[in-house]
Amino acid sequence: MPLLILLIILIPAADISILLLSGKAIGVFPTVFFILFTGVLGAYLAKSQGLRTFRRAQAELRSGQIPGEAVLDGICILIGGTLLVTPGFITDILGFLLLLPPSRVLFKNLLRGWFKNKINRGKIKILK
Repeated sequence: MPLLILLIILIPAADISILLLSGKAIGVFPTVFFILFTGVLGAYLAKSQGLRTFRRAQAELRSGQIPGEAVLDGICILIGGTLLVTPGFITDILGFLLLLPPSRVLFKNLLRGWFKNKINRGKIKILK
């Protein structure tokens, strides 16, 4: 939990610093355009990836399977979309990494490991 609090403070501070440096280097209008562009692109990607994942989860449920991978994809897409509509270069990079399927694999593995750790420690109970 302390790491999460530290990240919540450090990432926005770093993003603000980079935005200020970008404004000085390339100008205010190109920086604002870039922020708006990545926000719109991120919303589009999150919507399309989210709908694709939702359909895959529905198909898995219809065939009697538990949609574990689809749930992990959905978590990554939700976090990635949220990061992309948040102004900043660092959050945009992380957001795109979470939305793009090839790089999402790393984050899904981290989430899977985190969930397994919580289950093994008894922090998450699985109902049967």
